[in-house]
Amino acid sequence: MNAVKRTLWFFALLAWGLLIFFAFGNYYPVFDGAADVAGRIALAAILLAATLLFRRNGRLRPYWLLPFGFFAALAALSIDYYLGLSKWILPALGIVPDTPAGLAIDKLESSLLGAGVVLLVNWAFGNSLGSLFWRRGRLWLGLGVGLGVMIAVLLILIPFTEFSFKGRDLTWQRIIPWLPWVFMFVLSNAFNEEILYRGLFLGKYQPLVGAFAANLAIAIPFTLAHAPTGYASDQLLFLGATLLAALAWGWLIQKTQSVWGSVLFHAALDIPIAVGIFSAF
Repeated sequence: MNAVKRTLWFFALLAWGLLIFFAFGNYYPVFDGAADVAGRIALAAILLAATLLFRRNGRLRPYWLLPFGFFAALAALSIDYYLGLSKWILPALGIVPDTPAGLAIDKLESSLLGAGVVLLVNWAFGNSLGSLFWRRGRLWLGLGVGLGVMIAVLLILIPFTEFSFKGRDLTWQRIIPWLPWVFMFVLSNAFNEEILYRGLFLGKYQPLVGAFAANLAIAIPFTLAHAPTGYASDQLLFLGATLLAALAWGWLIQKTQSVWGSVLFHAALDIPIAVGIFSAF
């Protein structure tokens, strides 16, 4: 494929990624109320129809995994956004929402629901777990990188969280009781986002645009989906760091051919975010 075609594919994939993850994301969607619901339903119907059409058409069949991927992502984001099981789970457990335990359980529920929808849709269309990079690959390399980053983050956790993520009155005596909830929060979030973004799309984009461009086409929507968040001390610096981190996670998946190292790496970098959020309570 020549450079012009690769460039056109890159911008097309980027546009679709922004539509799915930014306009119809599960945190800060662009539309409200009926407009959001109608938009999601219409777009899901178009993507599902395109998936079935492309899969049955010999000329279009090589591309059927693209509308499939966008449909799976939109379904996961939308079901997570509107179902919100935590509003029943937390009261049933007697847990206050705005506490480390409440936030961690809410994140676990949201992540399992989102990733579960992706896995279910992937299975329903006959795709393997390997298509999501859910495989061994170079497992020890990936886990070694992720664990190394996690150790480094823990060594500088307090000053880094206070500087970057509005950490308040942090001491290890205060943080240690939070750690089970911190790890529940970051591991579930990292698993969900790595499956939803890079696991679902890296293998589908790469044959069309190449390894780096595929990684970038996913990293940009991922970064912009985090633009409205308010937990960083400097939002512009945070978004720049998020873009670089997203590229690093994608590179690690490409290097190891497995999502697991990236999940651990991602979770490690989320630890200061979780601690900063928890410190407000």
